[in-house]
Amino acid sequence: MDLAEIQQQLREFAAERHWEPFHTPKNLVMALAVESAELMEHFQWLTPDESLNLDGDAELKQAVTEEVADVAIYLIRLADRLGIGLETAIRDKMQRNAEKYPVHLAKGNAVKYNRRKTT
Repeated sequence: MDLAEIQQQLREFAAERHWEPFHTPKNLVMALAVESAELMEHFQWLTPDESLNLDGDAELKQAVTEEVADVAIYLIRLADRLGIGLETAIRDKMQRNAEKYPVHLAKGNAVKYNRRKTT
């Protein structure tokens, strides 16, 4: 299934339930923030190593999987309601990131582009 198909399914799902009045950008952004926080909650007290290995806890992995899906659903729905082509927006942003973070300056560090030395 591609992104356009998912977007159409989400649009139909909402329309069948007459949820369009509730799926305003404001409400969708708020729902996205809530779901992101719910996802964060699963990682809150894990060590970095534990956060990299969820396979050892099937229940946690399932919960994280569901929250990731919720975040994606709200993001896709928000883009749809705002008329943002998500695939194009991602490609364009990746290009801008490549320009801001050239490999020779960014490799092996997490310094934000506006705080690094340009040598």
